[in-house]
Amino acid sequence: MITGLVPSAYSRLPEYFYARLAPTPVAQPRLIQFNAALASELGLDTHGTDSEGLAAIFGGNQLPPELVPIAMAYAGHQFGHFVPQLGDGRAILIADAVDRSGARRDVQLKGSGRTPFSRNGDGRAAIGPVLREYLVSEAMHALGVPTTRSLAAVSSGEFVLREQRLPGAILTRVAASHVRVGTFEFFAARGPAEAIRVLADYVIDRHYPDARSGGQPYLSLLRAIVGRQAQLIARWMQVGFIHGVMNTDNMALSGETIDFGPCAFMDSFDPAAVFSSIDSFGRYAYGNQPRVAQWNLARFAETLLPLIDADPERAVELGTEAVRQFTELYDRQWLDGMRLKLGLSTPEPGDRDLAQTLLDLMHGNQADFTLTFRHLADLLPGESGAARVRGLFENPGAFDAWVPAWQSRLEREPQAPRARAESMRRANPAFIPRNHRIEQAIVAAVESEDFQPFFDLLAALSRPFDDQPRFARLLEPPQPEERVLQTFCGT
Repeated sequence: MITGLVPSAYSRLPEYFYARLAPTPVAQPRLIQFNAALASELGLDTHGTDSEGLAAIFGGNQLPPELVPIAMAYAGHQFGHFVPQLGDGRAILIADAVDRSGARRDVQLKGSGRTPFSRNGDGRAAIGPVLREYLVSEAMHALGVPTTRSLAAVSSGEFVLREQRLPGAILTRVAASHVRVGTFEFFAARGPAEAIRVLADYVIDRHYPDARSGGQPYLSLLRAIVGRQAQLIARWMQVGFIHGVMNTDNMALSGETIDFGPCAFMDSFDPAAVFSSIDSFGRYAYGNQPRVAQWNLARFAETLLPLIDADPERAVELGTEAVRQFTELYDRQWLDGMRLKLGLSTPEPGDRDLAQTLLDLMHGNQADFTLTFRHLADLLPGESGAARVRGLFENPGAFDAWVPAWQSRLEREPQAPRARAESMRRANPAFIPRNHRIEQAIVAAVESEDFQPFFDLLAALSRPFDDQPRFARLLEPPQPEERVLQTFCGT
């Protein structure tokens, strides 16, 4: 058996926060992938446990008896409309792991069977969404974006019915915690009265202990979460990530990216890019993500108002001020990241315009977001290959007209050109989980039980900033016939 899993701290909260239940066993669990490096980081000992044993554990068939599996209750605003009860409809929090730094991390099985929150769902997951989340969450981690992680993917030996009959699977997801804005909304809407304070204290103790150092711990908690979300969304924007379903039940208060159902990475730059099949009006388009995040934070602030100040008007004033800080914090984080992408180490007033002009040119010329920034380093003195970045623009002349302003700006930088090029390549990935490559990996797994495309893509994505000649084919944007125009939740 595996050692290092302990009962979750969340299961020690009052029982109205969750439902106790075990995962529903599956017919023939088989290990697809196990993240041994993450297991080591989590302090898990798997020595003596073979692939069958790991599949039995992470398929939900054979959990250590001391664990207390639970499904968490939460609500959420979905596309702006409040749904008073959602909850873990196909996920069960099985344990905590205490990692090498001493921090507790949630360990959750996703696709592990029906729960009291399943509504009319089957509680299961198809293999496609499991492989997608494994690939994208691990890619985000390698890119330096705060995210939940993937510990294991297990096929169930059963089928699930979606638009068609598909092989089932279970993902083991690891998070700093799974408490969401929607968790607070659930109890703010229905009580009991003390629930919000209990939950806020849990989040402070788990993630933001410094909030207790002042005289207003719950206002400090709100401010800390606003700051962490500003940092997170700025990182999304800097790597071209589109979450796809930024409902309040999908905003983790730990500041991690969570829930990768209809997510996507942009190919050609487009602020209005939408891939999610359920986002008919573009609410969660790439360019809307900062505004949506602030809207979600306002909903979170509303749940904390009774704790922020006994005077309702004063509570609203303080909460509003904290949420408004998101704009300034996000703008600063975004611009700092864009400077790194452009090879700028010292700030100047015109940097925002320089970056925005390039983005506008990329949009107007269908230039690939990732490769444009990656190949900018090829234009620096001592580097070759300028044709690679120019060739990404439908009208290379438009890009050429921007370059002198950028090069003039670089002349005022202290870094030597070769060192700057290396810094830029550390800020601009070569490899991202492109939609068409994910889809190819899923199709191979579903139709042929061929997981080699998944393994290859996972290997390339684990080193996104390195040139990897053997995976050169995974760099390229899709051909017109390869484009994936819609992504799906998988429920």
